[in-house]
Amino acid sequence: MKILVLGSKGQLGLCLSEELILTQHNVNLSSRVEIDVCDFDATKESITLINPDVIINATAYTAVDKAEEDQAAAYLVNHLAVSNLAVICNELNCWLIHLSTDYVFDGRSTRSYVETDDPNPQSVYGISKLKGEAAIEASGSKFLIIRTAWVFSEFGSNFLKTMVRLGVENKRLNIVGDQIGCPTYARDIAKAIVCTLPFLSRNQESGIYNYAGNKSCSWVEFAKRIFQEAINLGEMKNMPEVVSIPSKEYLTPAVRPMNSRLDSSRFEAHFGYKASDWETGISSALKY
Repeated sequence: MKILVLGSKGQLGLCLSEELILTQHNVNLSSRVEIDVCDFDATKESITLINPDVIINATAYTAVDKAEEDQAAAYLVNHLAVSNLAVICNELNCWLIHLSTDYVFDGRSTRSYVETDDPNPQSVYGISKLKGEAAIEASGSKFLIIRTAWVFSEFGSNFLKTMVRLGVENKRLNIVGDQIGCPTYARDIAKAIVCTLPFLSRNQESGIYNYAGNKSCSWVEFAKRIFQEAINLGEMKNMPEVVSIPSKEYLTPAVRPMNSRLDSSRFEAHFGYKASDWETGISSALKY
């Protein structure tokens, strides 16, 4: 299959690049320099020339707080550009694999979210991502939408890398303890996506799937696990004092879901790839 990865320089895009090179697929990697998805006409021209069988869209506007003010930019990348991609895919009879987010939910559930739960985003970022999902579904294209959460990796800027830096610089850290989610290692997402590819030529139906960590934790618990592994690997010398604080003491422009837990069992049952083992992922990312 001919695969086109959009957003190949982001943390997921870089992981996808390294995983896809191990396959027999014809892989085309595109960063914003090669294909700027916000330039709709140029995007269509470039994709038409490549004529891929599958587009993996790893592009996104992910500055959650900044999106509250820079709404136009968030909607352009997460909604309008995605809509354009979906229309192109429909015209070319090409699959679109698109990454979405736990932020499409309001976080008020007392259990893990499944794919059939009603979305109710509480932030501009979440609304823009849900509008992108809706545009894909309305386009008539063949698609897989994969919702994930709390993504970290060895690349770019993310919670793991921030915590290691802050843990080295500070003896005491205040971290939110009442938000619960499922951390997800980006390389596991990449491997999960690779596992879906053989299904796309076998009358695979379009649909939405959750793919996230195999168990839940708070940001405090996530941070402590990062610190411990960093100490084990010699990245840090001492465990900082971690103070758990409520969300109300760490106000942000965008509302965060209190419960970001995603149930990945449907993905595992259908594609045969297990939910992300994020604890092992922490070690892998720190060793990279």
